[in-house]
Amino acid sequence: SYENRVFQVHLEDGSVVVVKVYRPGRWRDEQILEEHGFARELEAAEVPVVAPLSLEVSDPEAVTLQGPDHTLATWRDDTPKEAGQPARHWRFSVSLRKAGRGPELDDPDTVRWIGRFLARLHEVGARHAFEHRRSLSLENLGALPRQWLLDSGHIGPAERAAWADASERALAAAAEVFERRAGVARLRLHGDAHPGNILWRPEGPHVVDLDDACQGPAVQDLWMLLPGDEDGRARQLRLLLEGYETVRDFDDRELALIEPLRTLRMIHHSAWLAQRWDDPAFPLAFPHFGTAAYWSEQTALLREQAAAITG
Repeated sequence: SYENRVFQVHLEDGSVVVVKVYRPGRWRDEQILEEHGFARELEAAEVPVVAPLSLEVSDPEAVTLQGPDHTLATWRDDTPKEAGQPARHWRFSVSLRKAGRGPELDDPDTVRWIGRFLARLHEVGARHAFEHRRSLSLENLGALPRQWLLDSGHIGPAERAAWADASERALAAAAEVFERRAGVARLRLHGDAHPGNILWRPEGPHVVDLDDACQGPAVQDLWMLLPGDEDGRARQLRLLLEGYETVRDFDDRELALIEPLRTLRMIHHSAWLAQRWDDPAFPLAFPHFGTAAYWSEQTALLREQAAAITG
């Protein structure tokens, strides 16, 4: 995991669990607990998701528990440090290990099954709204990260003006679509349902992490499963919706949001990489980021997005 630190832990009784240590500063406690509550609500509704376990501690002075189900633990590191350095606090959760493989998205039955699975997740997500989790909006995932990038110095002076113009035009086009579709329903979502975040087991698909759970339109959990070519996207979307609508109605007006949502993800992803650049894992994993070629490619892609949205 790039965002958090995730460990497989073998226990004395022979069982295996997964410990997720949250990146400091990413989410507030109440946001994490709301994610945990959503996962456990899904689990209670028999939607295949690996929810965090209720925990007990033997030393409450070293580890404290939070939440109605005691799913969020905080370990306080009080070991001596250099003068002026504060004590460190690490928040973590524990879940059962439930491995799987990637879904075979070339198989129509698999794609329909994923559509049914996401519809079941959305049925639970529509019961009530998040109070503390992020809302998927043009401001949160587009305008704010765009301005942060422009102010950060990560974009080279030779590429800055072109990227600024392309991102502004793409967001303006996206804003018009969001305004026209302002009436679509917003519900609790997985938020990052790309193929790598859906694992397949003999009993079907499941998800193991809701770290990006947010409030937004249902199509956000569908479009990242579509392939790159136009014919493939149309076929895949048809199959997803065939499965989805056997469980839950889908508002076709949301289809116009796919390219605007793709635009927001592009801008947000660039800002996410820049904000994590001091983490040693990121330069190793994304060596192309920040180069002149990277920003030129992003500029071209954003121009294509503006054309696709207004198209």
